[in-house]
Amino acid sequence: MIKAIWNWIQRFSSPKYFYSMSAPLVTWFSIAALLTGLYGLYLGLFVAPTDYQQGESYRIIFIHVPAAWMSLFIYMVMAISSGIGIIWQIRLADMVAAASAPIGASFTFLALVTGALWGKPMWGAYWVWDARLTSELILLFLYFGYMALQSAIEDQRSADKASGLLAIVGVVNIPIIHYSVEWWNTLHQGATVAKFDKPSMHIDMLIPLLLMAVAFKLFYAAVVLVRTRNEALYRDRNRRWVRELIERL
Repeated sequence: MIKAIWNWIQRFSSPKYFYSMSAPLVTWFSIAALLTGLYGLYLGLFVAPTDYQQGESYRIIFIHVPAAWMSLFIYMVMAISSGIGIIWQIRLADMVAAASAPIGASFTFLALVTGALWGKPMWGAYWVWDARLTSELILLFLYFGYMALQSAIEDQRSADKASGLLAIVGVVNIPIIHYSVEWWNTLHQGATVAKFDKPSMHIDMLIPLLLMAVAFKLFYAAVVLVRTRNEALYRDRNRRWVRELIERL
């Protein structure tokens, strides 16, 4: 049983097999992301009630919060994939990590920009050295550091190992971001969705927020598949299966 599972993992982790089976998934994830995102935005912008304290300006939450969630989620995917690549020498895991880094950096940047736009009317300033803002900025630098190591080291295996170790070490920043509003006195409000009792958001606000979170994850799935497919082609450009693929085109 264990041998059969391991054989299946090895087959699935083959760049050639991954490239062939992932093509239809890109289409399905893209369509699902588009439909879910459009519906979530419609509910968030036109159906969700106006906040009694923040007025209409709160609606940026439907972009800002899912982007912030994705910045943490993708970093964990990147760190776990890097760990798998280092421990079990699975090349596809390193490709997933490398493909995820620019996407995660983009979501982190989006979270910081939308947070600044939201912070100006709420706090009176685009940026304050709030614990959560600062730790989120550090997360962006970790993404940049990972990508810099990937570009600076010529040997791909060494680049994967060095950047992977940075990603794994950087995981310590994830709980700091998540719990910063509880550990320090920050301007950010406490948890309103992930609570042990029940969310404190109105259901008409919560539903579009969760829909946008799902849409962002589906979008990430589609984009990371495309980028990993490209990464596989580039890294295996001298291998037989890529040459055969080019010949068939």
